[in-house]
Amino acid sequence: MHYVALVEGEERHVEIAEIGPDQFELRMLDRTLVVDSKLVSETTQSMIAHHEAFNVESEQSSEGGENVLVRRHVVHVEVVDLRTLRMRKAQEEVGAPEGPAGIVAPMPGKVIAVLVEEGQTVKKGQGLVVVEAMKMENELRAPKAGIVKNLTVSEGQVVEGGVALMMIA
Repeated sequence: MHYVALVEGEERHVEIAEIGPDQFELRMLDRTLVVDSKLVSETTQSMIAHHEAFNVESEQSSEGGENVLVRRHVVHVEVVDLRTLRMRKAQEEVGAPEGPAGIVAPMPGKVIAVLVEEGQTVKKGQGLVVVEAMKMENELRAPKAGIVKNLTVSEGQVVEGGVALMMIA
């Protein structure tokens, strides 16, 4: 699978292939790395790469993505698919809308996570809701800073494309 990892905001293209039980091949920056990985807990992976063992711990970040601790260094990482990255770049080119901004389902799907609450203050780019469509998870983000209004969906709800999910005012 091909992903884009945003590491401290820097775009890095990554290919990941499972080559055996708990073993993966990662290709990034013209470099190939074979990694053995075991899930230790919900937030910790034990890994071996280049005959070196280490743990990778992660926690959800309020800005979206995760804060990852590797060898005493914390980095902000967000992994997105190419389609999501293209959509974000297009939104950035257009700029933040003036006035209230409606958040709509891009296509029919199922809401698998609502990341905000009615009345919550959000930052531009903050994750709002995750909609699964065609076996892909699409995290919809705030196009501007503001307050969540008219939240109309809940986790597990099936939505049609173009349906208003909430508004950022």
